[in-house]
Amino acid sequence: MGIIIADSNDIMRIGLRTVLSNDSSLTIVGDAQNNQELLDQIKSFGASMVLIDFTSQGFDINIISKVLKYDASVKFVAITPDQSAQTLVDAIRSGVISYVKKDCELSEILDAVKETKKGNRFFCGQLLETIQRANIDVHDIDVDGFTCEAVILTERETEIIKFIAEGLTNIQIAESLFLSTHTINTHRKNIMSKLGVRNTAGIVMYAVKTELVHPNKFLFAPNALN
Repeated sequence: MGIIIADSNDIMRIGLRTVLSNDSSLTIVGDAQNNQELLDQIKSFGASMVLIDFTSQGFDINIISKVLKYDASVKFVAITPDQSAQTLVDAIRSGVISYVKKDCELSEILDAVKETKKGNRFFCGQLLETIQRANIDVHDIDVDGFTCEAVILTERETEIIKFIAEGLTNIQIAESLFLSTHTINTHRKNIMSKLGVRNTAGIVMYAVKTELVHPNKFLFAPNALN
């Protein structure tokens, strides 16, 4: 089995096919212009990898989980114009292995495909900068951590989550809320237990995913995940 290129833009599909076809170790088995075409091709021809812009017209991030439900062995490489933290985390949670931006060097795109084929993760230089600024450990993102079950948070806990996501320390939060650091630490432990996360990064990811804070609020916060 080979690679399917999934993008609604004709020029992008043709360009990616040209780039990948120049490498004899890679085989293109199809291209898809929307969710349904991708799913149909997976079912008809199979694929070991999908290079996808799930933000392009006709696609959405849910197609990744649908394909993986049908064939869990398929490896996804995302290639989109968006590099926000929320998009990155959502993509990884959905099953994306590697991620590059559309304006990356062609060599980086090719490297992403080759490394993913080997079973490795690959992120282009621009995305690595985003990851490093946010102190995100992509290996620590718990893809099974959030379920469809409701999470009941108190008003105080929600307030503290926002502060944590914006980079405030326990001491700073305590001062802002006129509480003791011990109380804040207790709230933090309760929050982690309710969310089913293991560390501060998990709290931040929850805050971004549920839009309690805008991603940019923690992307540039020096103490965000400390």
